Amino acid sequence: MLEAMDRDEVARSIAEVSLLRGSFTLRSGRTSRYYLDKYLFTTQPRILRALGRMLGERIGTIERDTGKRVERLAGAELGGVPLVTAASLETGLPCVLIRNQRKGYGTERRLEGVLGAGETVLVVEDVATSGGQCVEAIRVLREAGARVLAVIATIDRQEGAREAIQGESVRFEALFTKRDLGIDD
Repeated sequence: MLEAMDRDEVARSIAEVSLLRGSFTLRSGRTSRYYLDKYLFTTQPRILRALGRMLGERIGTIERDTGKRVERLAGAELGGVPLVTAASLETGLPCVLIRNQRKGYGTERRLEGVLGAGETVLVVEDVATSGGQCVEAIRVLREAGARVLAVIATIDRQEGAREAIQGESVRFEALFTKRDLGIDD
């Protein structure tokens, strides 16, 4: 059995296993002197379990603050899949997965799972930089008839994601910021 970690332990563990230094091109096209490799922390059971618990708690807070019930969770491929799964297991809420592109075979869906028209959805994100992938996910969900209530990022790099997501009239929250992980870049 894995022992529980507090918030500070989770932050330290994420930084220890996933913070890389060097020169990196981010999804947004920007270059950075550091990179948070989400796969290095989302593949660690102890960290993932703690994040699932934290996401569940934050979802409850958002429901209380807004007076709205979250009916479904959503996560974008590939980095959001383990996180939304952990949150789903913690809360008992079903989830959908958002493909980066419509697949060209089989059902040719962009969304995997069941999403009912009018459902209130919360998006779970891994590392938010510019918010571009989240904005795209919000639009895909809306096209499918969902009402997107909020996005919870595991880590906010504080480089514009909050503003981009709030520009879509969607609440933005983050479990950690880069500063919480000891990054002052």
